[in-house]
Amino acid sequence: MKKRIAILATNGFEESELTSPKKAMESEGFTVEIVSEKSGTIKSWSDGNWSNEYVVDKTLDSVSAKDYNALVLPGGVINPDKLRRNQDALLFVRDFFKQNKPVAAICHAAWTLISAEVVKGRKMTSFKSIKDDLVNAGANWVDEEVVVDSGFVTSRNPDDLPAFNSKLIEEIKEGKHEEQHA
Repeated sequence: MKKRIAILATNGFEESELTSPKKAMESEGFTVEIVSEKSGTIKSWSDGNWSNEYVVDKTLDSVSAKDYNALVLPGGVINPDKLRRNQDALLFVRDFFKQNKPVAAICHAAWTLISAEVVKGRKMTSFKSIKDDLVNAGANWVDEEVVVDSGFVTSRNPDDLPAFNSKLIEEIKEGKHEEQHA
């Protein structure tokens, strides 16, 4: 069965945190689609500046978690802060957890997960500046390059991408995890 993966992002995502996992998943033969709030393109952030634009494959109003085998959330500061205020994005994220499907988030992407109310009781990591946000939301935060909690993969920053990509692919290949929960 061919795996279909959603990368949820909007303007201001950290470029390498979208492009590196996307390339790694496509190398495995997975179909990877960029899902966003609006059609057209979204602009990345790299090295403290605006960078390249990427084509949006699907919009939130045209997809469902049931259409995909897994979800990837790149970080950046602007991207997750915008997504956490979008109720359709939060519902989309929650549905992956309800369906026990792998979810992977890196860096500041955990902000979206906090607002989706899916981090309580979960072991995870993130960029260190949002540790308190996660702890206050009930997560068990640890400082490790990659953390896996029943199909839920998290990493701290772009330096962790090799480990993040490896675990992400492993979890997608394993499929649904009954211990995954919303």
